[in-house]
Order: sequence, then C-alpha cells, then structure tokens
Amino acid sequence: MNDASTIGEGPVKPAITPTAAMMLGALGVVYGDIGTSPLYTIKASLARLDNPGEAEVLGLLSLLFWMLMTVVSLKYMIIMLRADNRGEGGTLALMELALRGVTGPRRWRLMIMGLIGACLFYGDSMVTPAISVLSAMEGIVLISPTLQPWVVPLSIVVLAGLFMIQSRGTGTVGKLFGPVMLVWFLTLGGLGAWRIALEPTVLLALNPMWAFGFIAHAPWEIYLLLGAIVLALTGAETIYADMGHFGRSAIRRVWFAAVLPALVLCYFGQGAVILSDPATATNPFFHLAPEWALVPLVGLATMATIIASQSVISGAFSVTRQAVQLGYWPRMVILHTSAHEEGQIYLPRVNILLFIAVLVLVLAFQSSEGLAHAYGFAVTGTMLMTSLLAFAVVPRYARGYRRWLWLCLISIFLIIDILLFSSNTLKIHDGGWVPLLVGACLLTLMITWKQGRQTMHDKLAGDQQPLKTFMEGLEEYPPTRVPGTAVFMSMIENTVPPALLHNLKHNKILHEQALFLTVESADVPYVPASERYRLERLSRSGWQAVARWGFKQEPNVPQALEQIGQAHPELNLDPMQTSYFLSRQTVIVRRTLPFYTTWRRHLFAFMARNASRSTRFYRIPPNRVVEMGMQMEL
Repeated sequence: MNDASTIGEGPVKPAITPTAAMMLGALGVVYGDIGTSPLYTIKASLARLDNPGEAEVLGLLSLLFWMLMTVVSLKYMIIMLRADNRGEGGTLALMELALRGVTGPRRWRLMIMGLIGACLFYGDSMVTPAISVLSAMEGIVLISPTLQPWVVPLSIVVLAGLFMIQSRGTGTVGKLFGPVMLVWFLTLGGLGAWRIALEPTVLLALNPMWAFGFIAHAPWEIYLLLGAIVLALTGAETIYADMGHFGRSAIRRVWFAAVLPALVLCYFGQGAVILSDPATATNPFFHLAPEWALVPLVGLATMATIIASQSVISGAFSVTRQAVQLGYWPRMVILHTSAHEEGQIYLPRVNILLFIAVLVLVLAFQSSEGLAHAYGFAVTGTMLMTSLLAFAVVPRYARGYRRWLWLCLISIFLIIDILLFSSNTLKIHDGGWVPLLVGACLLTLMITWKQGRQTMHDKLAGDQQPLKTFMEGLEEYPPTRVPGTAVFMSMIENTVPPALLHNLKHNKILHEQALFLTVESADVPYVPASERYRLERLSRSGWQAVARWGFKQEPNVPQALEQIGQAHPELNLDPMQTSYFLSRQTVIVRRTLPFYTTWRRHLFAFMARNASRSTRFYRIPPNRVVEMGMQMEL
C-alpha cells in the first residue's frame, strides 16, 4: 500500500487542508441528494406500517438513526472514502482499480459488477429529480387542498426548466448551491430541534434497543420496511463518487459537523410531530413548520430538490464521459460549459434522454410515494456492487492485521447491502422494474460495445503487418514524397493503419514525415502532462507515438502534438504543415445468418453508425483531416 490510510492507491497530489469555501462547495454539490431524503423517507416508511403507535415510531427512528451511522458514517465516510483510485471515487473508478492486473474470467466478473453499478446509477439519476421535485411540490397541498391537481404540472415545469438550463452550464448557478444548502440544513436542524424540545421523549430512539425490539416484534414486516428506510441513505454513492472534487477531508468534516446532525434532528423532529399528532403522518416533513412558515418552506424545499437533481444530472454526464473514455460507450458530443472548470460538461444526448425518462416517471407515478418503490432498487444495487468491488480490491492493497480488519468490516457491510437489496427486489412489481429495465438495457449496450470493439481490434490486428518493417521497406522503395507531416491515427500500436494503405493505394504519395499516433485511455483518473506520450523512431522519416489520457480527462490530439513537437524539433509538427489521416470503419453484418443469432452484431453496427466523429472527439481541426472509408464485416 502506498498510504496506510487508503485501501487503493493514494492521491497523486498531497492532500489539501479544506477551506471554508471548499466545505461550503461540498455542502452544495455533494449532499443535495441525501439532504432532501427527509422530504419523503418517514412518510414512505410509515405508509407501510399499520396504525403505528409510539413503539413503532421510536423503533423506526432508532433503526433509521443506526442505519445512517453504520452505512453512511462508517461504511462510506470512514471506509469507502479510503478506497480511492488516485484520489477518485465512484463505481467506475473502483472497478478500474479492481481490474488492474486481473485477467481471464475473473476480470469479466469484476467488469460486470462495475458496469451494473454504473448502469443502476442512471436509474438513480432518473428517479432522484422526479421524486425530489414531486415531494417538494406536494407541500402546496398543505397550503390549500385545492392545489392538489397542480402538483404534477408544477413539477413538470420545474424539471423542464432545470433540464433546459443544462446547456448554459452550472457555474453561475452553482455558486448559489452552497449557501442555499447551508440554509436548508440549518432549517432542517432548527425545525427538528424545536419539535424535539416540545416532545423530548422522541430522543429515546437513540437507544439501539428500540431498533432491536422493533425488529424482534415483527422481523418479516421490518425486512419489508427496509425498502423504505433505505431512502434515507440515497446519495451515499454520490458522496463517494464526488470525492475527487473536494477530497475526503472536506467531505467528512461537512458530514459530521453539519449534515449528519441536521438530518438526525429533522428525522427525530418528524417523529416528535407524529407522536404529538398521529394525523400528521401523511406528510410529517411539512408539519414540522408552523403555518406561517409553510410557504417559505415549500419554496426552500423546491430549491433544495433542484440542487439535488442537478447533482445527479451532472453525475450522469460525468459517468457517461468516463464510460466513453474507458471504451464502454460510443464516442459522444461533449461540450464544455466553462473555460476554467474541466468538470463542467454538457452532453446533449444524455440530457434529452434523461429529461424524457424523468418526464415519463412523473406522469406515470404521479406522487413521491409511488416513486419510492422504484428508488430503493437502484440505490441498493449500486451500494451492493460497490461493496463487492471493495471486497475484491482489499486483499491486493492491505497487509497484515489491517487486511483482516478491512475484510471483516466490508463483510458486515456486504450483509447489510444484501438485506437492503433483497428487500427492494420484492418491490420490483411496484416500480422497481423501472431502474431494473433501464439498467439491463444499458448493461447490454455497454457489453455489446466493449465486445464489439474488441472483435474489431482483433480482426484489424490479425490483418495488418508490423509497422516498423513496413516503414523500412517504404524507405528503400519510396513513393512520391510531398512536403509536410502526415499524422495517421491508428487504433492498434505497431501495426500499419488502414488509412496509410488506402492513401498509398489511391493517392500514391507519402508526406516527408509520417507520425503514427495511437490514443489510449489509462485506468487512472488523470495522467500528468509529463507522462502524456511515448515516442519511438521507426525509420528515417517515420515515428510512432502513443498518447494517454486518464478516464476523467478528454483527449486533445493537437495539444499532445504540440508537446511532442516542442520536445522533438526534428519532427515537424507545425499545425499548418500537418495533415491528419483517419480511417472510418463502416460495420456491416453478414445477411446469411439469422437475426436471432446476430442481433448484438446489428446493435453494435447501429451504435457505431451513431457514434460521434473521431475528429470532434479528439479535437482535431476538420480542415486538416483526410478521412478514408472502409467496410468491416462482422
């Protein structure tokens, strides 16, 4: 292990002491999802209990409190934030760490686990905006019951506005996230503390014996209830995934100093309200506030749910970019919405598809209570995959007694995750099928793309000859040479790219200098500029370069060539004298085979046709590109 405090590899750069501004930013970006859980968790949990009395309310609060302490505080804040891939967290980052050095069937098993977690995250990204905004809008019913028909239309208006502003970027709006969420958590804590002061008996729920008694009284019913209690844990995966933006220290400090106390006070305050008036169980959160504060609370809750929704939408953009970089998804148009922040990106296709999915969910389920069934499945599935991947990573990076301590702790978390996930599988027919269906479709697409690209790679590698030998032969019997440098983009290192063969066959010329460039994605989030490329001279006028970027970076070929040209002046890479030669493969499927045996080949061909052009993805100037078309039969 590089660092005794981590399971995986430690950060590339030294840890930075978190500042107040950094912690305020973490409060706004990281904790929006879990911070809006009080809107619907207690409400959804009590809806599954028949005539809940004082014992049931205290038992529910005790179980919820200790789940927060065990799963979020211990598992994620203490344990999982140490399982980093050079400072980055999240399912895909952990998967790449687990895959390092692994081959054979075990590699595919680990890959499937990571992809399942990533695919279920998309389900979370669909449900979170729908359930959060709906639950906030449902507060207007307490203002006036006649406003009930307006809940869904107003939710759609808010969500439509949220998705429309994505193309403009979140930099300006993001500056308000921290202060708004600070006010939100202060409000949660303040209202909760006020209600607890009026009904202090609710603090008895801090005793875990209430939770044990609650479980012992009706174990099967409580097992089913876990599907609702898990709503309090939503956002824990987002916390882990956002570790790279703010660092583990800032995230931990904000959780223990502000978020956890506010959530506990709010949940216990809702319990106090229900103990004093059982009729408030229909919507205990908004009954926390006095009547005069109800309208401001609805407005504040709406802003908080918009921030929570923005967090998961940005997370979907980030996960998609990582999937593209790692080769699990076709190239897509990625637009930067900030000239200074690399992480602020916008993916038009993902935004449109996500908005359509959220809109369908709102119209289909009509209420936050209905969506609660769909929510837990995606969350617990992702949590389970994270625990399984961590279980695979630990033995390779921990040593001695620390290794067994990690394994024991992760085993406990794994048992809890299995209980939570299995409880939510019983809700598949009530709405859990939504993230399951979405996840299964996305998993099929990702595996199809990964295997299809590998098949193309193997076929091209088998048909091509060694590049060095080929270039030495060209030097002996050269074709007509023209001024300038030709950059041939090559999928496979050390092999002759089809673009070169087509250029010689049809144009019968070769530039004075030829550079063969292969772009690779590393299994680490960031590759420093000093390690960007390696260069090899093949012949008098031929060079081969391999450029690498991390899975959280975007390739910039002209920038890499500028760096190579500065370090190797004998290689002329002046942009005005450089031409790029690319091969564009058109995948076709043999028609002699029946469709039911080739449907995945057809699917891969469809994905390949709709992938973004490589010139745009690699930021290559279009006016300097010569593209050679070729067909490949699968």
